[in-house]
Amino acid sequence: MLSTIVIICIFGFLAAAVDAIAGGGGLISLPALLLVGIPPHLALGTNKFASTMGSFNSSITFARSGKVNFRLVKWLVPFTFLGACLGVWSVLRVSPDFLNKIVPILVLFVGIYSIIHKTLGIEDQFQGLKRSSILLGVTFSFALGFYDGFFGPGTGSFLIFAFITIYGFDFVSASANSKVLNFTSNLASLLLFAWNGKILYQYGIPMALSMLVGSQVGTRLAITRGARLVKPIFITMSLFVAFKLIWQSFN
Repeated sequence: MLSTIVIICIFGFLAAAVDAIAGGGGLISLPALLLVGIPPHLALGTNKFASTMGSFNSSITFARSGKVNFRLVKWLVPFTFLGACLGVWSVLRVSPDFLNKIVPILVLFVGIYSIIHKTLGIEDQFQGLKRSSILLGVTFSFALGFYDGFFGPGTGSFLIFAFITIYGFDFVSASANSKVLNFTSNLASLLLFAWNGKILYQYGIPMALSMLVGSQVGTRLAITRGARLVKPIFITMSLFVAFKLIWQSFN
C-alpha cells in the first residue's frame, strides 16, 4: 500500500502543477490511479476528491495575486455549479460515447488556433465588462460546467480559450479565472461522488496533499513567469488531450 501511495502522490504532484498552469492535469492523475489497480468508478471519485483540493488551492493563490476578476466570476460560478450538477445527473442516464469523436476535434482546434495566432493571450487586452459579454460568459460557464460533469477531458483548455477569446485576457489571467470555475465544477461532481460512496479516502487524502503542493508550485510559476510560460504548456496539453482521446476512440 505504501508503494501505491508513493506512486499516486508523485503523479498527483505533477498533475496538479501542470493543471494549475494550463489545465489537463486529469490526464496524468486519473491514469495513475488506474495504473495501481483502483477500479474505474472508484478512481474517478478519488481523482475528483484530490483534484478538487488542488484546484481550490490554485484558485486561492491566483485570487491573492489579484489575477481573478471577481466582478466577472461572481456571475459565472452559480451557472457553472448548476451545469456540473446537471452534467453528472445526465451522465448517469445517457452514454457519453457520442462525445468521444467530437471533443478531440474541438480540443485539437483550440491547440492549433493558439499556435497559428502567435500573439493570442500574450498581452492582457481586457477592456471591461458589458452586458453582452456577461451573458456570453454565463452561457459558456453553464455549458462547460455541464460538460465537466458529463464527460470532462479538455475542460481546462476550453475554459482558458473562452476567457481569452471573449474577454481578451492573457493566458495567466485566463488560467486564474478558469481555475475558479474548474474548482466549482469539481466541487459539484465531488459532492455527488461522495454521496454515492465512490471515494477511497486512504488514497485520496495523501494524493490530495501532494496535489496541494503541486498546485502551489504550478500557480507560482504561472504568476511569476507569465503568459510566455503558460501558452506553450497550454498548447502542449491541448494537443496531448486531443491525441489521447483520438487514440482511445480507436482502441
